[in-house]
Amino acid sequence: MATLLRSKLSNVATSVSNKSQAKMSGMFARMGFQAATDEEAVGFAHCDDLDMEHRQGLQMDILKSEGSEEGGEPPLEGDIHYQRDGTGPLPPSASKEACSELSGQGKPKITAWEAGWNVTNAIQGMFVLGLPYAILHGGYLGLFLIIFAAVVCCYTGKILIACLYEENEDGEIVRVRDSYVDIANACCAPRFPTLGGRIVNVAQIIELVMTCILYVVVSGNLMYNSFPNLPVSQKSWSIIATAVLLPCAFLKNLKAVSKFSLLCTLAHFVINILVIAYCLSRARDWAWDKVKFYIDVKKFPISIGIIVFSYTSQIFLPSLEGNMQNPKEFHCMMNWTHIAACILKGLFALVAYLTWADETKEVITDNLPSTIRAVVNIFLVAKALLSYPLPFFAAVEVLERSLFQDGNRAFFPNCYGGDGRLKSWGLTLRCALVVFTLLMAIYVPHFALLMGLTGSLTGAGLCFLLPSLFHLKLLWRKLLWHHVFFDVAIFVIGGICSVSGFIHSLEGLIEAFRTNAED
Repeated sequence: MATLLRSKLSNVATSVSNKSQAKMSGMFARMGFQAATDEEAVGFAHCDDLDMEHRQGLQMDILKSEGSEEGGEPPLEGDIHYQRDGTGPLPPSASKEACSELSGQGKPKITAWEAGWNVTNAIQGMFVLGLPYAILHGGYLGLFLIIFAAVVCCYTGKILIACLYEENEDGEIVRVRDSYVDIANACCAPRFPTLGGRIVNVAQIIELVMTCILYVVVSGNLMYNSFPNLPVSQKSWSIIATAVLLPCAFLKNLKAVSKFSLLCTLAHFVINILVIAYCLSRARDWAWDKVKFYIDVKKFPISIGIIVFSYTSQIFLPSLEGNMQNPKEFHCMMNWTHIAACILKGLFALVAYLTWADETKEVITDNLPSTIRAVVNIFLVAKALLSYPLPFFAAVEVLERSLFQDGNRAFFPNCYGGDGRLKSWGLTLRCALVVFTLLMAIYVPHFALLMGLTGSLTGAGLCFLLPSLFHLKLLWRKLLWHHVFFDVAIFVIGGICSVSGFIHSLEGLIEAFRTNAED
């Protein structure tokens, strides 16, 4: 009797401990999610999904322990621990619905203002520094495109969230999907149930890795232009930046890095204000006659990719909407965040271009006088280096989960040992990814070209093409005629812009690659 009582008390203690762990994990998830306050919120949103899976695993501990109380059967070893490193997968008998229901009870929620803060910083990060360069090649049409991209991305964000919901037998609208990948898989089912998810994952990995490359490129570019008298080339500065970033390969979590994210973003807003203030001080010299309605046919498609890339946020919106206290406020939140982004981006791009006109450079801070350029650029380099781990870690997680930890479908053996430690060859692959970003930055050190290519390829796909296509596929029977018209128009226009921008950006990159190879 004493043994049975001791066993029950132990199980109850385990249940309480696991519940408190689940709450603490939820607290950290909320802290980490809200701290992801720049353009790589897409990466951190993925980390939030991973943390949700971790919390589901902790809730499965509760199910198992409570089951042992009722049935008296102790849980099998290895079945009650689910770790992010994949050393203990969820038991196959576990119901996905039960996990989702339990994890949703202790899941931290955020307000519409907090959600708007995440979206605002996702679409107004440091890559807005390339927008004046887009006005250089597009004139007033470039300004129109900034407005048009804001309207379209706001609309596609809303219809993407609509794809998460379906009407049940009682006529109620319920959430039946949790992520962009779930939507993609639902569109390809039943013939190819995992094809859509793989396409989205590939696009996400490309965007995350390209973001890492852009950080290395912009770090080398800013340091070289800040200290032109030093005998250090831009390539050498990129190598130095990568040496600083190499410890990212040893990252286990982003708690330490995320603490600096908010400060970096606030610093970036201050830098934007400083740039605008300097431009306003030269308002008498603004070159209004330089802003025309003509476009540079060869370079304007690259500008399209730059503008689209600055608005990318769709990949993390499902996770964000699922974490809101009142999901009904999502549409209103999307409206005011994109209106604010449109106004700020348009003003920043126009004012900066009017100040420097035809001398506008790929990164606008390079146009600042040498007296303040070095200080501003050093802050930007610090922000870039501290932001690099976010997309890098998210890309690593996606690669490890899909290639090394996907159960029987994994292409390679698990890169983690039985004790949860990363194996030496797994660490080598992480280091190789860091080195790959360096090599790309060295051979193609062109910020605008890389940004245009990424925006045309993955940005247009994830923000324009796929949301409109998924909306038509999943909800076409319930759509009004104007929704169908908008979806088809966005798909066609987005496809044309994507192909055009990709071809011109790729041509520019190939030419730049050949030039650097000859040098």
